Amino acid sequence: MAADSENVQVDLPRPERALAICAHPDDIEFGCGATLAKWAAAGTIINHLICTDGSKGSWDPNEDRARLVAARREEQRAAAKALGSTGEVVFLDHVDGELESGLRERWEVAYWIRRLQPGVVFGHDPWKRYRLHPDHRHAGLLALEGVVAARDPHFFPEQNLPHHRPDMILLFEAEQQDHVENVSGFADTKIAALEAHKSQLRSTMGIEEDDDGQQREAFHQRVYDRLAEMGELADIAQGEAFKAIGEL
Repeated sequence: MAADSENVQVDLPRPERALAICAHPDDIEFGCGATLAKWAAAGTIINHLICTDGSKGSWDPNEDRARLVAARREEQRAAAKALGSTGEVVFLDHVDGELESGLRERWEVAYWIRRLQPGVVFGHDPWKRYRLHPDHRHAGLLALEGVVAARDPHFFPEQNLPHHRPDMILLFEAEQQDHVENVSGFADTKIAALEAHKSQLRSTMGIEEDDDGQQREAFHQRVYDRLAEMGELADIAQGEAFKAIGEL
């Protein structure tokens, strides 16, 4: 849903620590990669939390799924490095396509929010209309419900960690966008992080192995165009847009 530019806020104060929570390897880079790169370059400790093992992320019915899981873990670490992240890369390893947003999963997410103490938490918008993939919806709910559990001391006291209240949640893929981060100058870093997910070049980026460069250039242009489109919400050249939830 398009936002009214007069009601769009631009650029949070840079947090000391941030945590991006997503369903699959590469979701973070698509959703908020340029923002994370910008903050990392300025000194923010960036942490990644990936809820599933990515084991269904292939169009090849003969894919060795154990090999794919291992590859995607390494790709996620490489993507985090490309963004300049210096924090943790955490894998909850729930089976791809079978993620749920129950108490056990909420416990895990709350644990990592308490342990990593982010000022800003990123996540999928779980209420996006016509969303096909259930993992995105459940991961979005877990980010929100995990914040609630992490902030309140009587949730999961057996964790023996101090409760922690982030300052802000930023939801990517949002239905109602009211916050834009100015990411001008960080598009290529976002692209480099996305291309670290080599197993996903064909399925999510449209780049075949025998590409002569045209498909890769087309993918780059799609990223630039999307950043420009989101930037228009705040009259800036390149942006990443979110639904911001404060007063947590």
